[in-house]
Amino acid sequence: MSSHQLKQTSTTGMQEIGSPTSEELDDANLARMGKRPVLKRNFGLMSMLGFSCTILITWEGIVVLFLQAYQNGGPAGAVYGFLFVWIGVASTFVVLSELASMAPTSGGQYHWCSMLAPRSCMKLFSYLTGWLTVIGWQATYATSCYLCGTLIQGLITLTQKNYKPESWHATLLFWAVAVFSVSINCVGGKLLPRFEGLILFLHILGFFAILIPLTYMADHGDAKEVFTTFLNLGEFPSQGLSFFVGIVGCIFAFAGGDAAVHMSEEITNASTAVPTSIMLSVLINGSLGFGMLLAMLFCMGDIDKALESPTGYPFMSIFLQATGSVSGTAVMGSIITTMGITTSVGMLASSSRQFWSFARDRGIPGWRVWSQVHGGTAVPIYSVLFTTVVACLLALINIGSAVAFNDLVAMSISGLYMSYMVVAGFLLYRRCNGDIGNARTSDTTVVNTVGAKLVWGPFHIPGIFGILINAFALIYMTIAVFFSFWPPSWQVTVKTMNFSVVGTFGVVLISLLYYFVRARKVYNGPVIETD
Repeated sequence: MSSHQLKQTSTTGMQEIGSPTSEELDDANLARMGKRPVLKRNFGLMSMLGFSCTILITWEGIVVLFLQAYQNGGPAGAVYGFLFVWIGVASTFVVLSELASMAPTSGGQYHWCSMLAPRSCMKLFSYLTGWLTVIGWQATYATSCYLCGTLIQGLITLTQKNYKPESWHATLLFWAVAVFSVSINCVGGKLLPRFEGLILFLHILGFFAILIPLTYMADHGDAKEVFTTFLNLGEFPSQGLSFFVGIVGCIFAFAGGDAAVHMSEEITNASTAVPTSIMLSVLINGSLGFGMLLAMLFCMGDIDKALESPTGYPFMSIFLQATGSVSGTAVMGSIITTMGITTSVGMLASSSRQFWSFARDRGIPGWRVWSQVHGGTAVPIYSVLFTTVVACLLALINIGSAVAFNDLVAMSISGLYMSYMVVAGFLLYRRCNGDIGNARTSDTTVVNTVGAKLVWGPFHIPGIFGILINAFALIYMTIAVFFSFWPPSWQVTVKTMNFSVVGTFGVVLISLLYYFVRARKVYNGPVIETD
C-alpha cells in the first residue's frame, strides 16, 4: 500500500471515529425530548417497513372483511368506498408522519398532545389521548388474535367434515396465537426485526399466490355490474347512509397505522425512517388491497352460497367455487391465516411499547412495574405480558357471546381514530398560528415536549398544502369514528346492535374517574428524564 493510500485510510478512519453514529444521533434527539434511551435500536428501514406493512395487512383484511362493504354499498360501494378510505388514510398518515418526525417517541399520540395542547388543558387532554391509544391498541391486538383463532377454526371446518365448531375452541386458538406472539416478543435482540423483514416478502408473495389462481380459475363477473351496482342490504333509509356504514370494513383493513410510531425508540434514523415506513406502507398496502378487492368482486361467484359457508368466512367459499379444490382452498386460506398470526406478533410489540411508554410517564396504575425494561433483552417484558393477559381475558367474552366480543373489538377503530383526531386538531391549530419553527442541527435545547418550543422534523408538508391535508384528515377521521358506532342494519336487534360506543366511552369515563382521584396528582405529561 502506498503512503498516499495510507494517508487516505488514516484520514477516513479519523472521520469515522470523530463523527457520531446514527444510533448516537437518535439517542441525542431523544434526549432533546427529555427521554433516556433504554431500548436497543435493532430495527432498520426495511425491517420497519415490513413491520408497518404487515401490521396493516390490507389485502388480507379486504379478503376477510370485504362483504361488509358489499352488503352495505354493493360492489360499486365497495370500490368507491375503498378509494375514499385510501385517500383519507393517506392524509391521516401524512399527519402522523409529520408528528412522528417531530417527536419520534414510543408514546406517540399522548406525547404529541402534551407538546401541542395549551398548557391550561395539556394534562387532561394528554392523559385522555393516552388512554384512547391504550384502548385502541388493546382492542386491535385482541381482534387480530380472535380473527386468527376463528380463521384456523374455519380451515378445520373446511377440511374436516365431522368437526363441530364451538366458541370455546376459538378462544383456545386465540390463546395459542397469543402465546406465539409473546414468545417472539420476549426473546429480544435481532429476532423481531428479522422476523418482520421476512414477513414482508411473504406479504407480497402471498398476494400473488392468491390473486393468480383466483382470477385465472374463477368465472368473471361483468365490469358494469361491479362499478355501477349499489346495494343496501342493511335496509337503511338512503343509499348514502348505507355506503358510509359499509366503509367500516375498509377502515378496519387499514387499522394500526401508528404501529411504527410506538417502535420509534428501537429504530435507527427514527425521524426519517418512521415517516418513510408509514407512507410506503399505505402506498404498498393500498395498491395491493385495491387489486385484491377488485379480484374478489369480479370472482365471487354465487354470493348467497358464500354467505352460507359453514366456515364462517365467505371468502373460503369463494375460493372453493373458483378452484373446485378443498386442498387448494385450504392452502390459500392458510396464507391469509399465517399473515394474520404474524401480524399479531407486531401488534403485541406496538401495544406493549405504547403501554410501557404511558406507564413510564405515570399515566397507568402500577406504573413502576409496567415501566421496567429488562436489561438482558432490552424489552419491557412486564408490559408485553400484561398486554397479552388482558387480551386473553377478553377472549373469554367470546365463549359467552361472539356478538359482545365483536362489539368490543370494534373499539380498535374508535379508540385509535379518536386519539388521531385529538393530535391532528391541535397540530392544525398550531400550524395555522405559525407556532412551529424549523429545527437547527446545532441546537441542543429541549424541544417538542411539555412547555418546550416546537420545531418541525425532517418530514413536513409546508404551507397551504399541509393545512389542507391536515383539515381533510380531520374530516375523514370524524366520519370514520362516527360510523364505527353504527350497526350493520337499520333494524336493530341484540345480535346486530353495536355496543362499541359503550365500551369506548365506558373506559374513558373510568380513566377520567381515576384521573381525578389519583392520576392528576402524579401525571404531568411526559416526564423529563435525567441520567
